[in-house]
Amino acid sequence: MSVTNAAVQRLPGPRLPAEITTYVGRGTEIREVKRLLGVAPLVTLTGPGGVGKTRLALRVAAAVRPSFGDDVVFVGLAELHEPKLLVNTVVDRLGLGDRSTRAPIDLVVDHLRARRLLLVLDNCEHLVEASARLVEAILTSCPDVVVLATSRQSLGVAGEHVLPVQPLAVPEPGESIAAMENYDAVRLFLDRATAVVPSFTITEDDVEDVIRLCRALDGLPLAIELAAVRLRSLSARQLADRLNKRFTLLTQANRSAPSRHETLATLIDWSHQLCTEQERLLWARAAVFSGGFDLEAAETACCGDGLDRDDLLDVLDGLIDKSILLREEHHGQVRFRMLETVRQYGEDRLRANGDLDRMRRRHRDWCTGLTEQFSVDWFSPAQLDWIDRIDFEHANLRQALNYCIGNADEAVVGLRMATDVKEYWVMRGLLTEGRMWCARLIGVAPGDTEPRAAAGWVDAFLALIQGDIPAYEASLAEAAEVADRIGDESARAYVDHIHAYHALMGNDGERAAELFHRASTAFQEMGDLSGELWSKFNYGLAVSLTGDLDTGRTVMRDCVERYTELGEVSWRCWALWSLSAAEYLAGEYGPALEAGLAVLRLQRRYGDRAVMAFALTVLAGCATHLGELRRAARLLGAATTVWQSVSASPTNYATFVEPMQRDIIVVTEGLGPEAAAAEFTTGANLPTDTAISYALREDVSRLAPETPEAPLTKREMEVAELVAKGMTNREIAKSLVISLRTAETHIDHIRTKLGFSNRTQIAAWVAGR
Repeated sequence: MSVTNAAVQRLPGPRLPAEITTYVGRGTEIREVKRLLGVAPLVTLTGPGGVGKTRLALRVAAAVRPSFGDDVVFVGLAELHEPKLLVNTVVDRLGLGDRSTRAPIDLVVDHLRARRLLLVLDNCEHLVEASARLVEAILTSCPDVVVLATSRQSLGVAGEHVLPVQPLAVPEPGESIAAMENYDAVRLFLDRATAVVPSFTITEDDVEDVIRLCRALDGLPLAIELAAVRLRSLSARQLADRLNKRFTLLTQANRSAPSRHETLATLIDWSHQLCTEQERLLWARAAVFSGGFDLEAAETACCGDGLDRDDLLDVLDGLIDKSILLREEHHGQVRFRMLETVRQYGEDRLRANGDLDRMRRRHRDWCTGLTEQFSVDWFSPAQLDWIDRIDFEHANLRQALNYCIGNADEAVVGLRMATDVKEYWVMRGLLTEGRMWCARLIGVAPGDTEPRAAAGWVDAFLALIQGDIPAYEASLAEAAEVADRIGDESARAYVDHIHAYHALMGNDGERAAELFHRASTAFQEMGDLSGELWSKFNYGLAVSLTGDLDTGRTVMRDCVERYTELGEVSWRCWALWSLSAAEYLAGEYGPALEAGLAVLRLQRRYGDRAVMAFALTVLAGCATHLGELRRAARLLGAATTVWQSVSASPTNYATFVEPMQRDIIVVTEGLGPEAAAAEFTTGANLPTDTAISYALREDVSRLAPETPEAPLTKREMEVAELVAKGMTNREIAKSLVISLRTAETHIDHIRTKLGFSNRTQIAAWVAGR
């Protein structure tokens, strides 16, 4: 038999193949593979098609060749479709010939037994079992042979070290031109773009388009290269706008490349053919998820009709092994996701089979179950867990709500979903998004339904918080009309509740107290504990503003106790802040300080920046009147920064305007304008976690660099280097096998220690070391 040079090739001496010399990025991966080759007999690079496994293997092989005495053998298996010919191909590549009656594997083993050699097996996924048998036989008998394999799934051989090859790092929207060179995806795009259009450069006019391109292409090298070819006839903006047609647009390819690389469609078709029937079903059905999913979601939305729950884990494992699904772990929970190109392929399969609408509805039903349970469990110790859960499922929630816009009946379901998670919109500061979904769904849903009335008052509340008074008035009036027509007592009570909020913000304590009291009484009669406590603690604040602090204090403390008993934290923080504000406005600075600090202690876990801003503002006022003027200035600076981060201001609340102006005058006169401004600026520059530590009188010096020579810990330095490579927080977490929250904490600490405010400064610091 004979094997073409395209199938197998020996790496040449000094001169490297073009695909190596034009290789862009992957420095971290190259170093890690080289390290693994020094400690493991088998290293397998896994990842989806087009992610760059082959070129990474070639680059590593070239780099480590001196370590193997130039004895590196590369065997490409992409064009080999008969497993029985695998060993023969290796025999031929080793130059052994095939004229004896001995088993080919014996020839290979005997030849390699005493050699120090690196064997590179490229594209093993369609020959996994045969490749595994070959590798196992070699490693068992040839102690100085090391195998580097590339495959869309692992080989499953003892001693195997699997290294998933991730897509290239892509920039976040809004990154500057100067930061583009930090991202391998952009560097690759620019390299390939200038190859076809030598004059191409990234300018201010098209930097966002290039970012869109790289992000839409998932950082996949193959996709980026195929896209760059189109710059002969399209601008970067036109190309980005047309990526929804990726499977017809990206058809140009290197004619010397294997046929499967000619288009993305062909490439993914090849993966599809390698899947079992159940794997194909799950691939298609899981395409309705957006942003990933977990096992429970797959069981609920994907199983049945040919895919049994009992088989699901094995099918998931198969798709992970074939690099169709990517596995991620967060806080001990495993999630799965697809690169967008792969997901879109699965969706196209659903569409072609006429099953897309049914699967979208099943996805919507699963998501509806989540939002319903969120609403039920909100008043429980599981509150933080649910916030985290909806954080992860946010993209899925959007997908489901978008589906609900399709017709009137679905819109009613969507309205329930949007209002069930109203606390999520508020706590995460997603007011505009919450309003958008309410408005879009209201525009489709039938006029007189309970979900329509509920969405009206929720929309009004979100608009009120944003200061959009005309929208608040219109939405609340419509909600009241619907409630009256259908006799919805719950909606009527919430309309009173939202009207009371408006009065409270306008410093009309008497009107606010009247309406909050009426609403809380109605909620109590209906058995709506959530509404009752929400109205009641606000009633306590309103009563305090009328001068009756004793009654207000009693009411608010009672609400805090009830919330504590229930395990609820979000509204408890607002009740505590209301108590703090009431005490402060009445001149009771000790109790105000105590309640405000309690808010910050709780918010360390929850991260609601709005209530943090309110609490810091009140604490600054307390410090002013307790004679700690420098502390007051710093706290006010910190509060101002947090206010800016939520695009709000305490001056939107009339009650605070005069007291804040009074406090600023006291601090400025007491310290002098220059000293007051300096302290304010110091506070304004504090990261939020450091500001909270300062407010709680904790030792913040621990966050400062201990010595000029070693400002960062070893782990922080690793994180900083990955930031410099352009990785997102999620990518850093995955690379270091840590949680997303831990990665974010490390980056906050790095900024604090180095005195930086953004990632670009960190990258520049790393580069300058």
